[in-house]
Amino acid sequence: MPALDPVLLAEQLIDCESVTPATGAVFNCFEAMLRPLGFEIHRFIAGEAPDGPVENLFAIRRGPEGSRHFAFAGHLDVVPPGEGWSSAPFKAERRGELLYGRGAVDMKGSIAAMVAAAAEIPAEAGTLSFIITGDEEGPARYGTVPLIDLIRDLKAEPDLCLVGEPTSVNRLGDMVKIGRRGSVNMWITCKGAQGHVAYPHLADNPIPRLIALLAELDALVLDDGTAWFQPSNLEVTDLEVGNKATNVIPAEARARISIRFNDQHTGAGLVAMVEDVARRHKGEVRAVISGESFITLPGDFSNLIAEAVKAETGLDPELSTTGGTSDARFLRAVCPVVEFGLCNATMHKKDEAVALEDLVVLQRIYRRITLAALGA
Repeated sequence: MPALDPVLLAEQLIDCESVTPATGAVFNCFEAMLRPLGFEIHRFIAGEAPDGPVENLFAIRRGPEGSRHFAFAGHLDVVPPGEGWSSAPFKAERRGELLYGRGAVDMKGSIAAMVAAAAEIPAEAGTLSFIITGDEEGPARYGTVPLIDLIRDLKAEPDLCLVGEPTSVNRLGDMVKIGRRGSVNMWITCKGAQGHVAYPHLADNPIPRLIALLAELDALVLDDGTAWFQPSNLEVTDLEVGNKATNVIPAEARARISIRFNDQHTGAGLVAMVEDVARRHKGEVRAVISGESFITLPGDFSNLIAEAVKAETGLDPELSTTGGTSDARFLRAVCPVVEFGLCNATMHKKDEAVALEDLVVLQRIYRRITLAALGA
């Protein structure tokens, strides 16, 4: 099989519009890349509106009986491009040393490098797979979670998994993510009784209670951080009354909070804490836990990734747990998982771009990681 060019592969994926939740053309394109490499393809649609339908793909090329199994994981969906691009966001364009297009770094570029690396791994080296969803940027309810169910049904759980999120900061290879904080969002409602502002004794204003509730939450110090995690933080992200009348005491006031938490907490424990505070102010809470915190402690897996990075870039990557959530929060229930990918400076921005050379170097790093993970 002739070598595959990760830049050309990235261009093909970028040219497929795939705003989350992604289905159809981008998966056709990706499948067409994998089939000539001998992968067995499993594609399916999961979920219904409002969080679906979502397309997912699991591809596996089985090695010799008893060989190790290494998985690449990622997503083909992208965030909406927005306005003000210098070129069409879904038409890959090379300008100078950069490749522009939505998904160039988050994360079609990484997926292209994965495919190009896989093309250079001999089948006898071991089992290789791709765990690819069409919904990581959205609710992620029908993405990697049902993919994990399929993998378990197929008895195809990998030994190790690498997620290709854009983890690098200033230079390709300067950071590897070995964990992530958990995330929980809560909607808080304080109800009262509507009335005329001139007759407050005939009404019940919920706004002061909500303000007091939020002030109590805002004053909390959840923790001071740990050896591997920054401190947990609670942020008020929305406040709404919607009262258009100047002479009416409203019947209801609402707020939303978001907590990013380290491994000193669980999502359920934080929900219970907020519910306890809310009860004292006659508030009600609805919560959605997006994921728990996790960490793959430094060891053999992170070491082989660091060695591959240093061999190709000369850098000793920092092991970190900073940043937002990723689908590694689900995959960690299957096997040890680490994240490593392109520079994240332009992700989710207009004129998202990746250095052409970074795609080529990332392919080489992924090849080294794969061979080391398979023990080849």
